[in-house]
Amino acid sequence: MLPGEAVPVDGVIVSGQTSVNQAVMTGESLPVDKSPGDEVSSGTVNQFGSFDMAATRVGEDSSIQRMIRLVQSADAGKAKIVNLADRWAVWIVVIALVAAVLTYLVTGEIIRSVTILVVFCPCALVLATPTAIMAAIGNATRHGFLVREGDALERLAQVRRVCFDKTGTLTTGEPQVVSVCAGEKDVSEDALLAVAGAAEKRSEHPLGRAIVAAATEHAGAAPKDPTSFAMVPGRGVVAEVGGRTVYAGSAALLAEHGLAIPDALGRRVDAARAEGATITYLGWGDAAAGFIALADRVRENATATLSAVRETGVEPVLLTGDHEAAAAHVAAELGITTYKAACLPEDKLSFIDDSERAGKGVCMVGDGVNDAPALKRALVGIAMGGIGSDIAVDAADIALVNDDIAELPHLLRLSRRMMTTIKINLTFSMTLNFIAIALAISGVLNPVVGALVHNAGSVLVIVNSALLLGWRARAR
Repeated sequence: MLPGEAVPVDGVIVSGQTSVNQAVMTGESLPVDKSPGDEVSSGTVNQFGSFDMAATRVGEDSSIQRMIRLVQSADAGKAKIVNLADRWAVWIVVIALVAAVLTYLVTGEIIRSVTILVVFCPCALVLATPTAIMAAIGNATRHGFLVREGDALERLAQVRRVCFDKTGTLTTGEPQVVSVCAGEKDVSEDALLAVAGAAEKRSEHPLGRAIVAAATEHAGAAPKDPTSFAMVPGRGVVAEVGGRTVYAGSAALLAEHGLAIPDALGRRVDAARAEGATITYLGWGDAAAGFIALADRVRENATATLSAVRETGVEPVLLTGDHEAAAAHVAAELGITTYKAACLPEDKLSFIDDSERAGKGVCMVGDGVNDAPALKRALVGIAMGGIGSDIAVDAADIALVNDDIAELPHLLRLSRRMMTTIKINLTFSMTLNFIAIALAISGVLNPVVGALVHNAGSVLVIVNSALLLGWRARAR
């Protein structure tokens, strides 16, 4: 496999070193280093090195084909809400027709029967649900949500858990330098970052680009060009900077070239990894000079958004394909108590199924191809419309146009307000119809007044629904 090629089938690497972008399967924000003996999945992309592999699963058994089958079958168990208003309207028609016939047979007055036929038409009842839904969809659109399924907001009102993907949803999706640690007394952190920026200047790896960006921002100018540069796939880079050979990459890269990692530095690395950081070592001579910790930072408004979600009575959950340390750190930072790390698409489906069997309807929020089965299976799926993949958006019920999750609490409250409005409309229209029929039977209403009452009921239902267009929950 050459750099840039997609892995065609599942297999095991026989020879070669590389980094593979596994976002399509796991949602991980960074390429994963691979060496002989490691597994690779179909649909993932080889990024930097070349390798030979032995196929283990092909055709319908491959990972990408299993993903496709998951998306196709995920919709089968999704609950569909029956429109009760239409069913009730049928019974009201039957009741009114019977009442009109019986009234004529008992009283012999055709005017009373005609009045019943005028007032019974369940227009207000039929308008009760669709007008509220359309007004709520209009409100959601103004707040950045594109509702693709008509009953999505009805289902959203039943949600008790919101499951978030991590990368690109709760985080920015791009690694950033979070700390610089110098291991040698005669090397400052500023100097270490400058050397790292120069060594990584020609790198195409996301970690390398993040280091160069941090060095540029810190110094106010682009790092110096290295005298020579070589990329070691799956390991890091080797560059000539300031007359010395600099190694920037994994611990394996330093070990291959005889550079030791001091115990004190190793303990600081362990502490950084416990907080979910990815480590890039820097070294020259015979020892490591320090390291740079990088992480995918959470969005600025993520903490406040999740706090507002909890205030609505909905539990936020983190489902991510990233490793345990990264998931635990992000969950702790955002105050999430329930999370699952190293999730494959089928693991997310399993969690959603378990939650819904426990009576906790799930809304899934994600952006990647690996989220598509979960978006399809959940009671409601919300995809990031800007950065999200086409498959994820197509599988979701709602698309978040501007990728800003800050309005999610408003959407949850709006769905419940819409259901309250629908219930008010149904109750009012049913009550009005039965009262009007009773008055028509007793002769209090004539056809003209009955027509006015009938139309007034429809107008009041529409006006009540229209209030949803500008509705927003009051700030506490």
